[in-house]
Amino acid sequence: MTILAFDASTEALSVALYDRKRAIDEACFEIAPREHANKLLPLAQGLLDRHGLALSDLEALAFARGPGAFTGLRIAAGLVQGLAIGASCPVVPVSTLAALAARALAAVPGAAYAQIVQDARMGEIYTATFARNALAVPRTAERVIAPQDLAIETGGDVVRAGNGWALLDITIDSDLMYPHARDVAHLAAAAWARGETLSAEQAVPVYVRDDVARKPAAVR
Repeated sequence: MTILAFDASTEALSVALYDRKRAIDEACFEIAPREHANKLLPLAQGLLDRHGLALSDLEALAFARGPGAFTGLRIAAGLVQGLAIGASCPVVPVSTLAALAARALAAVPGAAYAQIVQDARMGEIYTATFARNALAVPRTAERVIAPQDLAIETGGDVVRAGNGWALLDITIDSDLMYPHARDVAHLAAAAWARGETLSAEQAVPVYVRDDVARKPAAVR
């Protein structure tokens, strides 16, 4: 199947085109704060053009649905909604944290679990832990908490990923700090095979934290 996937959940942005049968697995990735709205669509068009594909050739669109930066999530969801309506194809939302877990577990083959910590701003973090063979369902639920409330998993079978570890003064591999649309596409292909798709109108962000009006001083 042919999937076009987007991630705009952090200051990084990425677009990926994936089709296993056609041996297509190409992605574009940039650290480009506040440029998501300007860059995502041209990057996607470039990928399609390089492989001689049109929007109508897509079988699904996918996006990192969150948690993450509110503005970026809305941009990605809105873009995917519009493209899905134009292409008359379904949408596959993918957890941003699961995409990071997939990236981390691929980088460390010996790890059984991935503990993900993303900077949620306002003095908090998004976190969840995923098992290698169960990325569709987190081992610990996605949640937003204060960094000091995190129970850090230890052991040689755990790999860490996400840009929130810096808030805990823990250094990780720089390649595992940001989610990537390539991992979104791969997870979306598996979800599509399981029949886990949505209509364009149902493709909305998952914020985990719903209160965007709080000021940092209000956070404990």
